[in-house]
Amino acid sequence: MSDKTLSVWNPVKTDRFLVGAPHYPEHVDESYWERDAERMAKAGFNVVRMAEFAWHILEPKRGTFDFDLFDRAIAMLGRYGIDTILCTPTATPPRWLTAAHPEILRVDGKGRPMSHGSRQHCDTASPVFREHSRRITQAMAEHYRDNPHVVGWQTDNELNTSMPESFSQATLSEFQAFLADKYGEIAKLNRAWGGDFWATAYDGFDQVVLPIEFGPTFPSPGHLQDYHRFLAFSTARFQHDQVEILRAVKPAWFVFHNLGGLRDIDFRGQFSKDLDFVGYDIYPMLYDEFQRLGNHAKVQALHLDICRGFSGNYIVPEQQSGFGSQPGFCTLTPEPGELRRMALSSVAHGADGLMFFRWRPAHFGAEIYWMGIIDHDDIGRHRYEEAKRFATEMIALQPKILGTYVRMDVGIAGSDFDNQEAHKTYPIGLPSPQDDAILLHQYCYDRGIACGFIHPEDDLSRLKLFYVPHWVMWKDEWTEKLEAFAASGGTVVIGARTGTRDEDNHVIRETAPGTALSKLTGVRVEDFGRLTAPGANGLFDVMERSGGLVIPPNKPAESQRRQRRFKLGNREITAGHFYENLTVDSDVEVIAAWSNRYAEGQAMATARKVGKGQVVYLGTYLTPELTEALTERLFPQADIEPLVGGLPEGVEVTMRMNDERRLLFVQNYTDQPATIGGVPAGRDLLDGEKPVTGRLQLEGYGCAIVELEG
Repeated sequence: MSDKTLSVWNPVKTDRFLVGAPHYPEHVDESYWERDAERMAKAGFNVVRMAEFAWHILEPKRGTFDFDLFDRAIAMLGRYGIDTILCTPTATPPRWLTAAHPEILRVDGKGRPMSHGSRQHCDTASPVFREHSRRITQAMAEHYRDNPHVVGWQTDNELNTSMPESFSQATLSEFQAFLADKYGEIAKLNRAWGGDFWATAYDGFDQVVLPIEFGPTFPSPGHLQDYHRFLAFSTARFQHDQVEILRAVKPAWFVFHNLGGLRDIDFRGQFSKDLDFVGYDIYPMLYDEFQRLGNHAKVQALHLDICRGFSGNYIVPEQQSGFGSQPGFCTLTPEPGELRRMALSSVAHGADGLMFFRWRPAHFGAEIYWMGIIDHDDIGRHRYEEAKRFATEMIALQPKILGTYVRMDVGIAGSDFDNQEAHKTYPIGLPSPQDDAILLHQYCYDRGIACGFIHPEDDLSRLKLFYVPHWVMWKDEWTEKLEAFAASGGTVVIGARTGTRDEDNHVIRETAPGTALSKLTGVRVEDFGRLTAPGANGLFDVMERSGGLVIPPNKPAESQRRQRRFKLGNREITAGHFYENLTVDSDVEVIAAWSNRYAEGQAMATARKVGKGQVVYLGTYLTPELTEALTERLFPQADIEPLVGGLPEGVEVTMRMNDERRLLFVQNYTDQPATIGGVPAGRDLLDGEKPVTGRLQLEGYGCAIVELEG
């Protein structure tokens, strides 16, 4: 699969919408099994996912395999027309393995080995752990090779979600080998890491240490960057071991992974290219962004739009169905109607399959209050009925939905592992590129404008505007892509600090933003500095959140005195986080200038015509006010309009489409009825193909999929 082209526009190559639930037959008495299978079939489910935490059952002793429990469970489900996705159970190695080989345990930055008794406690870089992971994968694959009910595989479970880092001896040895292979000569590594700073040079690869945080102060950004590149490499290698075995045993199986967190995984590298498609687990009522973004519907849309940018459409192997918790945290509980609404939102943002987590809750273990479709007392209530309704709808509509991609008029640069990590290595108290981009995504989401994330190497031709949010690492070939996009009529917006570091995390030696970007934008950065965020108490208000040094804030008066303002159109706006003073070429239009302090009158934002389009440069970071002013200027020029104008608060709109059809997803994420005007003419596929002519009524948590005319 190494030749697979990753693109946000890719649908999942499937002829059926996979709908079902993760299922744990090992958690209940066998007397429940047939009743479970019967109810799943009545709900319209066609697949379950099993065995991701069952290594101790499948191999109770080294080399002694016992597949009987899962053979019988798979056969029972198969009799009711339900297929099985099996998982490699490597997230939870059995106790006999960790007791015999304690060296496979992860070690934290303080030298403490992880303990058995939880999950993801073993180091995926460990050669010993890799050997045993290959063994169990090989045994399972060969045993189920000819089972007609096993249709595909999930690798491991939510890799790197609990703890991606490790500081074990195995990690150190593998890291040193990774560096020796990458650099060949220790002198090249010393140059890349800046070994002449603080006497951090090495005489050989066997001297290289791991970058322990605050040991006693900060390591080189290049050192940190390569450590996280190594973690991503070793994670992909660990998965690749399993994928190679599964494909060799039975090429007809599909193979995917279910991502929970997104740490230390290079999605555009080997990791995604190994897979037929990627899966994303989504728990909208869990994430910390609630207070920052305002509601769980917006958080869900953001997470899935980011994920779709990695490689295109996906499946959701775990979709929140009810209250969820572990001893240290819990989610909110979906109200009646929300389970179906959240599931339809996943489809609206690119899901070509979905499984509700979970079929039934556990009665023991660390997730006893993580509720499923069936309750603890074995009764299916409103969540079962909503799941049944959703499954019935998706099976009926799969000919319409499958093969479509999610429309984007506004694209935000995303999905680049190196830039994500480069920010973390040296944040200087600034928002990450993704945090900055969220402001534009929120603006578009609230107004029904088709927006998402896309890598600059992808096909940009279907976009109208492309925003690059402060990518400090930049490649000249990306500049060529941006220039071609603008020349054909697109609008490019490039944020401050873009292109200011090279691949080794060194600050470039040319005037920012570098030769190629300066030529494209017609600007050069003469000076820069940090600013307070609007409404904050001090210059260093975000440093603690960003992982930087915590410095007591200045007094508010000093903070306000140093604020920067600029004029854009008829507005005077306070800048946030960062400023750049720009000089410009003669063919560049200054669209915003600094309006106070010593830089008054100097360029802050510029526009340069390139072919049929334009390239805009911003010498600051986005704020809500700047986002509004900038889009008011640029969106009409780029012919960007809402999918549905004048949306009432609490309504989300998204479009899936291809050359044959356009499907407008309209969702009310509040508990109160909503009236939506200005809906294009079409037929509501969720309401008996009822005609829609400009006006749509939705009940609380109600949804519509309107197939548009023409």
